[in-house]
Amino acid sequence: MIVVMKVGSPEAEVARICQEFAEWGLTPEKIVGKHKVVVGLVGDTAALDPLQLQEISPWIEQVLRVEQPFKRASREFRHGEPSDVVVPTPNGPVVFGEHQPIVTIAGPCSVENEEMIVDTARRVRAAGAKFLRGGAYKPRTSPYSFQGHGESALELLAAAREASGLGIITEVMDTADVAKVAEVADILQVGARNMQNFALLKKVGAQGKPVFLKRGMSATIDEWLMAAEYVLAAGNANVILCERGIRTFDRRYARNTLDLSVLPVLRTLTHLPIAIDPSHGTGKAEYVPAMAMAAVAAGADALMIEVHPNPAKALSDGPQSLTPERFDRLMQELAVVGKAVDRWPELELAIA
Repeated sequence: MIVVMKVGSPEAEVARICQEFAEWGLTPEKIVGKHKVVVGLVGDTAALDPLQLQEISPWIEQVLRVEQPFKRASREFRHGEPSDVVVPTPNGPVVFGEHQPIVTIAGPCSVENEEMIVDTARRVRAAGAKFLRGGAYKPRTSPYSFQGHGESALELLAAAREASGLGIITEVMDTADVAKVAEVADILQVGARNMQNFALLKKVGAQGKPVFLKRGMSATIDEWLMAAEYVLAAGNANVILCERGIRTFDRRYARNTLDLSVLPVLRTLTHLPIAIDPSHGTGKAEYVPAMAMAAVAAGADALMIEVHPNPAKALSDGPQSLTPERFDRLMQELAVVGKAVDRWPELELAIA
């Protein structure tokens, strides 16, 4: 349920109303929009009459029920307004959001060694990326595949951030590792295989760093948004959704089916920023540029693209990784599309 306050509502009156709702056993959440303040009510509201609620203050304009099962993630919860996720980085804050410049995240699937990760960070920063991706802990289908270097790789990511000024995004797989990953990462990624790891969702929701939530390989949109709800309900309002391809019946030509239709669908359902991962979505480097450009044209707020200095020798996901040279060209191609939809950021001078 949401309570829409009139324009110019006194702060003291909003605070009084929130206190009254809290005394009823509800959890009020104040959301400040461009023009109005909205109070979201979470809890047992089934027996409450919206018309009666409207009578408790002359400053209440409207009381509405949120019909979706995902309450906090619902666009209704913010009275139709999108939310921004602001992430501090060494090079200044970066904002993910529907009305913000597109944010590009780039880097290798796995952190392999210091030279590789630092060099890649500098290259993708020079091309215009704002964040470096790199796996310290890697969930793999086979127990015999490279699983990542673990905690030592976190140290290498910290070195890459120091050298490049990029923000860091890396995956956390285990509740026991959340604190140590959060010490290094600016954004914590929950991967596709852990989208419904509810213990992990609660844990990352209870810490303060933003969460990058990838869609499960066979997850419906409702299941994905309910996973986001777990993070939001635990107290973390900074969630970025990432479509990374779903598993369908034809896997001969592409690793997954990249569902770009989620962009217009999610815009009607949620206020959360939306990223697209064309690397996992296709599984083949030659398909990544076309899908990245399509994602920008369709309204993506961010892109996650795998880049490796020598894809043929990558310890994981080499076939879907671009070389730094191809990533440079792709960013120039994306700029054409991004400027056409008025979403492309100005290119900064990279750190030498």
